Amino acid sequence: MLYNLLYPLSGDIQFFNLFRYLTFRSGGAIITALIISFVIGPRLIRWLKNKQHGGQPIRDDGPESHLSKKGTPTMGGLMMLFAVTVSTILWADITNHYVWIVLFVTLGYGTIGFMDDYLKVSKKNHKGLSGKKKLVCQFAIAAAAAYWITLVTPAHLNQHLAFPFVKDYLLNLGVLYIPFAMVVLVGASNAVNLTDGLDGLAIVPIMIAAACFGLIAYLIGNAVYAHYLHFDLVPGSGELAVFCAALIGAGLGFLWFNAPPAMVFMGDTGSLAFGGSLGTIAIICKHEIVLAIIGGLFVVEALSVMIQVASFKMTGKRVFRMAPIHHHYEKLGWKEPTVVIRFWIVAVILALVGLSTLKLR
Repeated sequence: MLYNLLYPLSGDIQFFNLFRYLTFRSGGAIITALIISFVIGPRLIRWLKNKQHGGQPIRDDGPESHLSKKGTPTMGGLMMLFAVTVSTILWADITNHYVWIVLFVTLGYGTIGFMDDYLKVSKKNHKGLSGKKKLVCQFAIAAAAAYWITLVTPAHLNQHLAFPFVKDYLLNLGVLYIPFAMVVLVGASNAVNLTDGLDGLAIVPIMIAAACFGLIAYLIGNAVYAHYLHFDLVPGSGELAVFCAALIGAGLGFLWFNAPPAMVFMGDTGSLAFGGSLGTIAIICKHEIVLAIIGGLFVVEALSVMIQVASFKMTGKRVFRMAPIHHHYEKLGWKEPTVVIRFWIVAVILALVGLSTLKLR
């Protein structure tokens, strides 16, 4: 919004020319989201404690160390949703369709997550919204977003899939593209949701992925860099760097309150929302496969659950002591901070591998 209001005045006031630059506005988005999180965080946590009367239900079959977390409020993702939305609208070009698509998915999935968290807290049950209802809502939002993306993306890209390490080649998926995009979006959202099981575990990989895709969006939307790196230019996608920056700022603010021992949990309100955000940005930037590399930690967490369920149904035996896989390592005796920090390290390594695909093509 500031770009739309102030940059046209740069002819008279030279300072306003700064709003032309994505780097300046991204920096502003980080700081704004961080400040908003710090300001509303304590108030939101007090409000959630008063309303929830017992906090997020803790699984009886989980690691014993988690029983000490009883009473910790959930829905901390509301803090991030507010900070990211306000910062993005403030610093991004509000005439950009891609910005509104990402916000649509983020707030839509955040609403689904909020409903899930509300049912968990109100019914004092960790199950929340039924899996079928949740998936129906997620796929409906994903379908609308995927169709919207095809409408605003250049015709030679809107139904195509790009491959890392390969230049000058796009696979035309045709009518299958929207279902493919829906699976990517829903899969990313639920993978991040499954990762959110320990204090600080999900938010740092979310910020790492957001930083990577902020860079990718900036490069994809810049004709010079896109040509140099053999990317397919997606005009306007650079504005998503502002959203990614806002997500990093909000994530840092949330981590302040979520650091062990957590004062508040993100809940499905945040994890579903920002997993969906990352999936949407990857689709817009034509880097869906790279998302699976950069977000490889999320992929492994989701696969561990699928493997566990499939193994138990087919053989009656479990592959892991507990799924998702971070609980498996807790059952092996790893302390929670050890699991979290080592998983952060894995997330950094995978992000570096994913970023290497930008030049190796």
